[in-house]
Amino acid sequence: MENAGNGTQSPETNFLSDKSAKVFVAGHRGLVGSAVLRRLVSLGFTNLLVRSRSELDLTRQSEVESFFAAEGPQYVVLCAAKVGGIHANSTFPADFITVNLQIQTNVIEAAYRCGSVRKLLFLGSSCIYPKLAPQPIPESALLSGPLEPTNEWYAIAKIAGIKMCQAYRIQYSWDAISAMPTNLYGPYDNFHPENSHVLPALIRRFHEAKTNGAKEVVVWGTGSPLREFLHVDDLADAVLFLMDQYSGLDHVNVGSGREVSIKELAELVKEVVGFNGALVWDTTKPDGTPRKLMDNSVLAGMGWKPRIPLKEGLVETYRWYSENVLKQQ
Repeated sequence: MENAGNGTQSPETNFLSDKSAKVFVAGHRGLVGSAVLRRLVSLGFTNLLVRSRSELDLTRQSEVESFFAAEGPQYVVLCAAKVGGIHANSTFPADFITVNLQIQTNVIEAAYRCGSVRKLLFLGSSCIYPKLAPQPIPESALLSGPLEPTNEWYAIAKIAGIKMCQAYRIQYSWDAISAMPTNLYGPYDNFHPENSHVLPALIRRFHEAKTNGAKEVVVWGTGSPLREFLHVDDLADAVLFLMDQYSGLDHVNVGSGREVSIKELAELVKEVVGFNGALVWDTTKPDGTPRKLMDNSVLAGMGWKPRIPLKEGLVETYRWYSENVLKQQ
């Protein structure tokens, strides 16, 4: 196994060539976990291990320990988390910090203790970085300043997960790594009218406006803030790339490296959805952070880059929304 230092490779792992190895995808029904599962299937992995929440409650230590002892997976991709927008984080801070700490601690500890797991990847979020981090945000910005107060409970839990992986590497020379994705979108995203993020919220609003024959859609702010979006299938590809190629101490950013203004994004969603009305900007409402971009140079330096253009990804996501979310309503 890789030593505790900040190396870049673990030749003993050879993850992508080990297609018959037992791989546990924790959180396989969520946005990220479902994409990782799809990618593993497409690559020919034949021994995939998944459990629904009703089958395995990851917040229960005894259940997690029994699961790992019985199944003995060789690899773990830890996608499971309690997630939500600003409103949810503000309303349920105790849930966000407690549930995420429980999931991470139980899975990482049981994965190490069971003795069969060769490698674990923990997925975090760009919200781990300080509110006023330099742009683009490098990995070194972690813990360099105060967090965004609206989601600090979730962020603190994710930072603890990164540090837990580092601690197990340092103390036990165990191959645990962390990846921090930028804003994600794609199939199985959350399109809830109150709790969704900006991109799925725009898709839903433009679709409802088109369906209802509305003459305009009003969007908050000026449209000038710059944001970065990564299709979840690209993230899944990066996750498996890192499982195969990376065994360092530091967490790794996963971004698209491409910025788009909220105005450009809204125009693109409007086009993809086919809404023919007007797009109106309510400039009395706040814009939020002017720019948020991840520094993707570490991962790019290893030879990975995203493949799905934003418009192509939006077309596919809207198709999924139409075929799945709308049919359930």
